[in-house]
Amino acid sequence: MEIIAKISEELQIRKEQTAAAVRLIDEGNTIPFIARYRKEATGALNDEQLRSLFERLVYLRNLEEKKETVLSGIAEQGKLTEELKAQILAAETQVEVEDLYRPYRPKRRTRATIAKERGLEPLANTIMLQKLRTPLADEAQKYVDPQKEVASVQEAIDGAKDIIAEYISDQAEYRTKIREMTMKKGRLLSHAKEAEAESVYEMYYEYDEALQKTAGHRTLAINRGEKEKFLTVKIEAPTEDILRYLEKQTVSGGETETAAVCKEAAADAYERLIAPAIEREIRNALTEAAEDGAIRVFGKNLEQLLMQPPIAGQVVLGWDPAFRTGCKLAVVDATGKVLATTVIYPTPPQNKVAEAKETVKKLIQKYHITLISLGNGTASRESEQIIVELIKELPVPVSYVIVNEAGASVYSASKLAAEEFPNFDVGQRSAASMARRLQDPLAELVKIDPKSIGVGQYQHDMNQKKLSEALNGVVEDCVNKVGVDLNTASASLLEYISGISKTIAKNIVVYREEHGKFTSRSQLLNVAKLGPKAYEQCAGFLRITGGENPLDATGVHPESYPATVRMLQKLGYEPKDVENRSVSGISKKIGDYKALAKELEIGELTLRDIVKELEKPARDPREDMPKPILRSDVLEMKDLTPGMILKGTVRNVIDFGVFVDIGVHQDGLVHISQICDRYIRHPLEAVHVGDIVEVQVMSVDLKKQRIQLTMKGIKNS
Repeated sequence: MEIIAKISEELQIRKEQTAAAVRLIDEGNTIPFIARYRKEATGALNDEQLRSLFERLVYLRNLEEKKETVLSGIAEQGKLTEELKAQILAAETQVEVEDLYRPYRPKRRTRATIAKERGLEPLANTIMLQKLRTPLADEAQKYVDPQKEVASVQEAIDGAKDIIAEYISDQAEYRTKIREMTMKKGRLLSHAKEAEAESVYEMYYEYDEALQKTAGHRTLAINRGEKEKFLTVKIEAPTEDILRYLEKQTVSGGETETAAVCKEAAADAYERLIAPAIEREIRNALTEAAEDGAIRVFGKNLEQLLMQPPIAGQVVLGWDPAFRTGCKLAVVDATGKVLATTVIYPTPPQNKVAEAKETVKKLIQKYHITLISLGNGTASRESEQIIVELIKELPVPVSYVIVNEAGASVYSASKLAAEEFPNFDVGQRSAASMARRLQDPLAELVKIDPKSIGVGQYQHDMNQKKLSEALNGVVEDCVNKVGVDLNTASASLLEYISGISKTIAKNIVVYREEHGKFTSRSQLLNVAKLGPKAYEQCAGFLRITGGENPLDATGVHPESYPATVRMLQKLGYEPKDVENRSVSGISKKIGDYKALAKELEIGELTLRDIVKELEKPARDPREDMPKPILRSDVLEMKDLTPGMILKGTVRNVIDFGVFVDIGVHQDGLVHISQICDRYIRHPLEAVHVGDIVEVQVMSVDLKKQRIQLTMKGIKNS
């Protein structure tokens, strides 16, 4: 119950909510399923809250396991006191448990263990008591024994000092205090290994900042600079304050010989044993906090990118630009089917512009193309010029959009792409992907490892397991929020649906190919390895249009079908009315939700969700997101002048600002200080990936290819 109480306090939710969520997770339910279909139990916790809860649950359970291991390890040594047990049980972090366990952890041979082997522990104890009335040399002389490798009085005292230093180092309360003092007053310093060396880390060549103020992105940048051997990094601790603290704890005998030895031992304990460990711990803690922050930003950016609205009902020409090998084109119909592919050579070195235009004009005429999706990679600028010229020559309206190519090459060369387009080369696959990214960003981007999508920062420098888990969670939440068509979804999309593994996703596709379209959700139970539990988890997120039961086309879960049918009948409707979309005013007919829910024997929150679904069956939440900017003219970097106001798309959000695509192939930076008039801690408080914003050009550096933008003083909703 302690874990439940702790999570409830941290997330500021009721204990009953936490207990219910933990129980549902332990029963094997997925986060999207709990968030969508178990609102009554959890008090409507959303997916974000549930993921935070799950993360803390795993950490705290691991902490409990660690405590059990430590307690049993100390008990086996016969050294577990009630006081120590209470301290370990009260510890709130792994670091605290480690500190308390340190004196009892089996040690490799240290200077102190060697001194103990030589029989010097009683001398160390005598010195620590600081009550010796005779000269220390006389006392130490008793321990001189060449056979035990203690050849002199000084060697005896030095050995005793090593024992005292290790004893001081092992005190959990000292380490906790020193860690706090270092975090409070310490500084992070970095210096260039070679001052003349040119690198992207030049701003960190003489860097000095308080640990408490070090921003996450700076921590990660410094770590990378150190890893690439451009920087030397250290933590400058308040050493004098720390030594004074240790003396106060360990020196009590006034100006005596033993007090002086204890003082020396305390200094040695700090410099040799405590400081290096604390520095490592603090740097690890800074890195972990920075990684967590970067992962959160990456996740938010990824969510916004995946939830961009699809461009429905248009035939799209995907254009993968290149120089030497030519531009690959793919015509994709409104359903995502590839109708034609070809290669044109309008760019250097061939420069066959007229021939390329003729080819594209014929494609536009033959397939009624209305939109060109141009990748933003190499030769994109040159391709854009040709597209704009071409659009002016066309008798029909055609627009173009520049799409982010990030991850396209990864997908094109993947086993998945080879299975999807066995007769295409990587260029043709990439062109098809360009078109589909515009038609349905979510369905296309799920085929790519989320880390390769290009909306993060320092993603290669962080804990890859933690990053993958977090990003996969984001993709899972997005796919389940939108739902998928059971009869058209690819295996890549299906495997993100609640309760469906990679194997089951492939089995669904195989079943579809062998038996034709699904006509009922219940047919899922015939799919190999898809049992009742998986069916419960996935059914509500899989849609069937034109099936036997109109409710299969909605987000209503099959477990609620009987109650839904009774409600429809009570209000004068039939299930087929849902298919005909003629139940749009149903919510107005319900006066008392609570009473109706009780009558139908379902929860009120579930009832409200059902009504919402029936009014707008399978409504796509992406409809609320900003639509991409369709362009028909080109702007170059040299055309930009300070003061110019432009419309752009937010491509990436990072800790210190946002990058905005204003249509010149070089994203402009809006620094955090230029995003809005009010103070914000992070750009995500004001903008998200995919937002369409108005910006004003502040400065343009053609040589460095840098554009500085501002959003201040411009009305951005």
